[in-house]
Order: sequence, then C-alpha cells, then structure tokens
Amino acid sequence: MRVYETVLYAEDVVGTAGFYADVLGLRQLREADETSAVFRLADNGVLLIFEPKRAGAPGRIVPSHGAIGPGHIALSVEPEGLETWAGRLREQGVEIEHEHEWAPGGRSLYVRDPAGNSVELVEGEVWPP
Repeated sequence: MRVYETVLYAEDVVGTAGFYADVLGLRQLREADETSAVFRLADNGVLLIFEPKRAGAPGRIVPSHGAIGPGHIALSVEPEGLETWAGRLREQGVEIEHEHEWAPGGRSLYVRDPAGNSVELVEGEVWPP
C-alpha cells in the first residue's frame, strides 16, 4: 500500500498553487482555480490543494473533509540535492524556517507555502527502515 493522494488546504488556492508549480516545480495536471489545484508527484502520487470551506461543505460528490490550521507535507529530494534546493528557495525569496539533521542520516529543511502550510524537503532517510 502507498499514499495515492494527499490534500493541503488554502484560502487562496491559485496563489498557493503558484508556489508548488513555480518554486517547487511540481507538474500541474490542470489549471488551478478558486476551488482546487492538482499536482502529479514524481512517484505518481497526487497533491491536491483545496479551498477549505468548499471541501468541508456537505452534499459534495465525495465526503466532506478539511483541517484547521496549517498542514504539513514532506517531499523527498534527490540525494545531495538539499543544498541545491536551499539555494533555489533563497533565490526565489522563500525563507527557510528550519534545517534539521536526523539520527538515521537524513536531513530536512522546512519552509512555508503561501497558505502557511509547513513544507519539508527531505534528503535521505528520517525514519528507521
């Protein structure tokens, strides 16, 4: 079993989608609108960005869902790629909130998307196998 899709929530879906497309370089599957944005990840998983009030409304074709407060996503980057990402993010004016080295040997850096969600870029392993 693997994660097929995950959802982050944003009041400004289009602005937040721009971060994932332009800054992180994720492939958008269709143009973002005020309701949602859809991205395909390298492992064929899907990242969805939903406007929280609409996603939580009853009567949708799928069960309503949502979250309160900032969410979190961790994206794996290529080995030896974290320094490149750090430079790219700084060039784009994105503040690196935290950098961390993990006991199993992995490293992470954390930034915030425009909606305030925590975005972690992971190099190596942060969890024991």
